[in-house]
Amino acid sequence: MRKLCLATASAAALLIGSGPAFADMEAARRWLDSEFQPSTLSKEEQLKELEWFVNAAKPFAGMEINVVSETITTHEYESKVLAKAFSEITGIKLRHDLIQEGDVVEKIQTQMQSGKNIYDAWINDSDLIGTHFRYKQAVPLSDWMTGEGKDVTLATLDVDDFIGKSFTTGPDGKLYQLPDQQFANLYWFRYDWFQRADLKQKFKAKYGYDLGVPVNWSAYEDIAEFFTNDVKEIDGVKVYGHMDYGKKDPSLGWRFTDAWLSMAGNGDRGIPNGKPVDEWGVRMEGCRPVGSSVERGGDTNGPAAVYSIAKYVEWLKKYAPPQAAGMTFSESGPVPAQGNVAQQIFWYTAFTADMVKPGLPVVNADGTPKWRMAPSPHGSYWKDGMKLGYQDAGSWTLLKSTPLERRKAAWLYAQFTMSKTVSLKKSHVGLTFIRESDIWDKSFTERAPKLGGLIEFYRSPARVQWTPTGVNIPDYPKLAQLWWQNIGDASSGAKTPQAAMDALAAAQDSVLERLEKSGVQGECGPKLNKKEKPEFWFAKSEKDGNIAPQRKLANEKPKGETIDYDVLIKSWPANPPKKAAMK
Repeated sequence: MRKLCLATASAAALLIGSGPAFADMEAARRWLDSEFQPSTLSKEEQLKELEWFVNAAKPFAGMEINVVSETITTHEYESKVLAKAFSEITGIKLRHDLIQEGDVVEKIQTQMQSGKNIYDAWINDSDLIGTHFRYKQAVPLSDWMTGEGKDVTLATLDVDDFIGKSFTTGPDGKLYQLPDQQFANLYWFRYDWFQRADLKQKFKAKYGYDLGVPVNWSAYEDIAEFFTNDVKEIDGVKVYGHMDYGKKDPSLGWRFTDAWLSMAGNGDRGIPNGKPVDEWGVRMEGCRPVGSSVERGGDTNGPAAVYSIAKYVEWLKKYAPPQAAGMTFSESGPVPAQGNVAQQIFWYTAFTADMVKPGLPVVNADGTPKWRMAPSPHGSYWKDGMKLGYQDAGSWTLLKSTPLERRKAAWLYAQFTMSKTVSLKKSHVGLTFIRESDIWDKSFTERAPKLGGLIEFYRSPARVQWTPTGVNIPDYPKLAQLWWQNIGDASSGAKTPQAAMDALAAAQDSVLERLEKSGVQGECGPKLNKKEKPEFWFAKSEKDGNIAPQRKLANEKPKGETIDYDVLIKSWPANPPKKAAMK
């Protein structure tokens, strides 16, 4: 859960509608013409949707509704623009708070535990799907939309158009959340530098293969070494072959729970998450988590996980700017745009909007980027069919502790922010796609050359290997906080990667054990395996045809492999889905 905090302010909110409250089709027409273009709908279809909102909101006119999300560009647009539009069109006074992601998690946990209504609706990460499914505090939206919330559910919401609905579906097949924004962590690199004939010649002479998009971590490491220690300077500026961050801070945990271990080859095959072992190293039997440590059949402290941490520490120390080790996520984010970094293996596409601003050292005079994004390289333990990266899905969530009428009014706003009337424009502002129809719209075909591969990635079949934390994690708030504390010891040098991951695995097992003893999560709560020697689990995974936990490889650095970027994107099919008809 990457938890982007792109703004330094802890909160930014708008309370809309201090004057008289009334629903207004004239306001709808005004907003449609001035703001809600482009759209995948015709203006007539947009007006039909907006008229539905006007009528559905009449019983709630004058109510003051409070919702919350983390602070990213997409949600700033919702808070400043869509909340205002919704209030003027429906007569419902809407306050959309923006706070840090860690605060969102803390507050939703407080509401679930206390039963006190803090917010009427939440945009919180789909990483909490396992938590919501087990604690039964979230309203299953699939039940809501056909039951209590049917009268306030938009007929043209078109849930099947959402690209992330599988991320927010529980093991029971019910939809618990609906994505409001999505973005992936990908590989970022200086395309202009990689195209230089002199650098390509020098790289091939040294390594025996072409400079290009790295397919594996061996190539990424070679490229990092090359730019840092061989190229050293470009146009008189010191350059680095890698960028990352290492401060012992909550954001360090997201750096790893966001699928870093699976990129290395931790866990098993399976999309959206490995089975029976996922990318956190947690083993499942049915819907029950049964262990995190290797001695319980997990993989959090297995060879693949330790390798992933060792490479992270090594690259940070050898190839990143010296100040990177003392940076948090938000501090490190803007560094590649400054123009002295050759590549970054772990880069979030939510930064795209800030990376294409005119005048930046990484943007050409014509507005095209000097950089590109591409699928992430994989580590030496990775196998075909495994998850390859993380995709964030900040998703609308309703809690049972919210009074019914307030929940209905908030659900109207939630749908408004996701509706086809506004979603394409919102996608252009924040570049965090939720709908297939928006991704394939001609407006993004036209804009694609200035977005560095973002559109090509989201139109490609590759994107299905980028998925959020799955249903295996039974209590995200409790477990996620263990990561930065333990991996921070490896980052700082206080512990070896093995010792740090041993401590993390033991801490996760301890939380799972407490949940098991409490019985609060019922038949899908944790039930720990008994401890066995690692050899028992290595042999079992081999016998069963699974991967995790894997034995340590004799060679963790096979030969580097790259692919030419232009060849890569041409290999992706471009077959848009059929346009869904308005109902």
